[in-house]
Amino acid sequence: MTVIQKKSDNPIAHLSAEDIESLGKELDAIRDRVIAERGEDDARYIRKVIKTQRTLELSSRAVLLFSLFPPAWLVGTAGLSIAKILENMEIGHNILHGQYDFMRDPKIHSTTWEWDHVSPADQWKHSHNQLHHTYTNVIGKDNDLGYGIMRVDEDQKWHPMHLGQPLWNLINACFFEYGIAAYDLELGRNLQKGRHKSPEFRARARAVGRKIRRQVLKDYVVHPLLSGPSFLSTLAATFTANLVRNLWSHSVIMCGHFPNGVETFEKKSIEGETRGEWYLRQMLGSANISGSRLMHIMTGNLSFQIEHHLFPDLPSKRYQEIAPQVRALFDRYGLKYTTGPLPKQVASAWWKVIRLSLPNRKSARPTPADELSTRTLAPSAA
Repeated sequence: MTVIQKKSDNPIAHLSAEDIESLGKELDAIRDRVIAERGEDDARYIRKVIKTQRTLELSSRAVLLFSLFPPAWLVGTAGLSIAKILENMEIGHNILHGQYDFMRDPKIHSTTWEWDHVSPADQWKHSHNQLHHTYTNVIGKDNDLGYGIMRVDEDQKWHPMHLGQPLWNLINACFFEYGIAAYDLELGRNLQKGRHKSPEFRARARAVGRKIRRQVLKDYVVHPLLSGPSFLSTLAATFTANLVRNLWSHSVIMCGHFPNGVETFEKKSIEGETRGEWYLRQMLGSANISGSRLMHIMTGNLSFQIEHHLFPDLPSKRYQEIAPQVRALFDRYGLKYTTGPLPKQVASAWWKVIRLSLPNRKSARPTPADELSTRTLAPSAA
């Protein structure tokens, strides 16, 4: 995996500046159609998902009151795991993107929603909505590439510490919500640069601390205590549900930008970037997961990561509807639509993490001829 600008076989070399802007206009037209149609059906959908999630969570916690009995433990843990996945993926993530702000419902709005996660919603929105979605797959700008702890591109300098990144990635997967909270705080960077003593960082860190305390109190104190004699088994069930949610979320999110076929970009390539070029970067820097309707719901429709990155503020249930139109544009403009079943995409992403933990293969390094064929997404090179 190397940045697109240094590839000898550049997948966008056949596109002119006019092609790229034409592509952008066609994507704008798709978005405009959905915006015009957006309404009660979308509002009814998200309200139904929220009601289903809350019912499932409450009933699962009720079953766990009797978690000393193995069947109750299994049923309650499975139900709570699914409820937590639904809350984070299809509900929290999408509401915080502003997908349902058009409803003007103060209870289901990106400015008021707080999710079942240790990262405060406002901090997550800054790092995810404003930074990741703006600088998608730009090396040195998009911290979601490797979360600041992994080498994810052959152009990044290798260091012996990268040998441990498969282990770091596994640990991050198991405690993903805490990893995201640290990432949103830019904890490593702020500690390294001595910014951890600044009033701004301390205020944000206190907010994270308060959120962690609330989550720990809810999950590991209040609900287990309500179980009385089943305290320890309910505690174990809650820990397991959080672990399942973290592993699932991490896997789905890794599939969005890590699998084989996804491109990365040089920092300088986005200077003067037009809307059409921004769209093109989202298309090439994202990957989908194929599967059933239920699987799409459980991923928060991030199985349509390409469509989500093109239109992050459209209701998530619309992605499956517009995916054939988007794929048709890929075909018409001679671009690769990267998709595959979940096991394949997860394996591809993990293989990349393992491969890039090692030094580059000699054949992977660009040659002088490759450098001469460099073409960026910037207007001056189009």
